[in-house]
Amino acid sequence: MTTLHSIGETALIERLQQRLFSGHDVVVGPGDDCAVVRAQGEDWLLTSDPVIEGVHFESTTKPNTIGHKAIARALSDIAAMGGVPRWALVNLVVPEATPVERLESIYDGLAATARLHAIAVVGGDVSAGPVLELHLFAVGSLPCNSALLRSGAKPGDAIFVTGALGGSGLDDHHLTFTPRVREGLWIRSGGWATAMCDISDGLATDLHHLTEASQVGAEIELRALPCSGATDQTDDPIAHALSDGEDFELLFTVPARQVSAFPSAWRRAFDLHCTCIGEITANRSVVARHPDGRRTPLAAKGYDHFKARAEPS
Repeated sequence: MTTLHSIGETALIERLQQRLFSGHDVVVGPGDDCAVVRAQGEDWLLTSDPVIEGVHFESTTKPNTIGHKAIARALSDIAAMGGVPRWALVNLVVPEATPVERLESIYDGLAATARLHAIAVVGGDVSAGPVLELHLFAVGSLPCNSALLRSGAKPGDAIFVTGALGGSGLDDHHLTFTPRVREGLWIRSGGWATAMCDISDGLATDLHHLTEASQVGAEIELRALPCSGATDQTDDPIAHALSDGEDFELLFTVPARQVSAFPSAWRRAFDLHCTCIGEITANRSVVARHPDGRRTPLAAKGYDHFKARAEPS
């Protein structure tokens, strides 16, 4: 019998996808940050994300932070496609002994972040369960055929990341991050990128997702990685920047013809750092360039729900 630990999260998703079928209004099915469907003369982005006690937060986590993370994860998916957040549903699974005041604080945190990004929470459901869980379903929108997919990168494109990477579990960034909705919308509407995704599983893994979808390769410069301050307390900041996950920054590719103009345009629009870390190649391999000049294969080492539980770090 095949176990989840033996195949991992990505292979499980691929096997389950084979059992599904697509409708005629589906523009993009499983495999990207959001599904894309055609509705009422525009494209709608559909995404769902859970936050589960013991997996995404602890029993001691501040309730308003739990609510923020629940909706911010879904907003990050919409940002990764360059979309405008519209509506959300929340399914709540909760132990019977949970204080009502705790749930109210969770929803206060969720509502504050929803209000900040103009996404309306329009319904949901409640069920009893052994641990606290919030399951978010969110909808965004954008003009037809304008979504930034993982599959559009071309050889010669420059690879950029927003913000800083690594250490998300060391300084609670994974609980308090800002979804890059404004930045994603600016990148798409300005025509700056050929492909984009958010960094949830770690830079190395998500770069592999992007290159596999685009059928290209990549080379990244390790010394260029914008390591977060939290990684300074570790023995290997670069390793953490590559593989920690839950950074929720944007990873995207800019065509060579626009690379020279992009940095100054970005600085005029945002205070947030945005760093070029490498380029897309044609040879289908993902390579890391070391400060000493060595070039080595970059493995897709990042967070995997099933392998992470069974393999202590």
